[in-house]
Order: sequence, then C-alpha cells, then structure tokens
Amino acid sequence: QVQLVESGGGLVQAGGSLTLSCAASGRSFSSYDMGWFRQAPGKEREFVARIGWRSGTTYYGDFVRGRFTISRDSAKNTLYLQMNSLKPEDTGVYYCALRTSRVYDYWGQGTQVTVSR
Repeated sequence: QVQLVESGGGLVQAGGSLTLSCAASGRSFSSYDMGWFRQAPGKEREFVARIGWRSGTTYYGDFVRGRFTISRDSAKNTLYLQMNSLKPEDTGVYYCALRTSRVYDYWGQGTQVTVSR
C-alpha cells in the first residue's frame, strides 16, 4: 500500500525559506513521476512542481519563477521541495502526490505552510 507523508511545513516570514519533505513507501517509484501541489483557502488545488523519479527531469508551475526546487533522494524514497523567497500568497496546504497512471492517484495528507507579511 502506497503511503506518502509530508512534513516540514510551518510559519515563516515573507522572504524566508522552508523545505518540505515527503516520505514515500509501499512500492518502487522509479518508473513514475512525483509532484507537489498546493491549495490556498478558498481556492482550487494547483500544481507546483513535478519530477521524474528515474530521470530527475523537473517541471514547475509558472508562479514558481525560480524560487522553488523539487528534488528526490532515491535511497531514502523521499521527495523534497525547497522553497525560497516565500510570499504571503504561497500560503496553503502543500501535498505530495504520486502519478502511476495518467493522473496523480496517490496523495499525502498535506502540510500547512503559512507565510506572514
């Protein structure tokens, strides 16, 4: 059974940094993509970044603009999201997700990120 457990969220001032982690277990991830999504209060969930687990190829949402970096540690089965230059509009619940098909079909429980002015 696939399990995705996020951690690393918290309260940070604007301009600060946070690193989110997602510990993955339950299967081999080498053939799949993993990604980060976020959901702000009252808004729909939006794509943040994704990475090919084997290739390391990365893609980012337009709003990231060089501020976030997605990475993975295959030995630890852990996905990361390094977030720099955080803005209040980055506030939301951040989710990691695994795509084994045409859609992301496994999700973590989310971790709250709050950026104060």
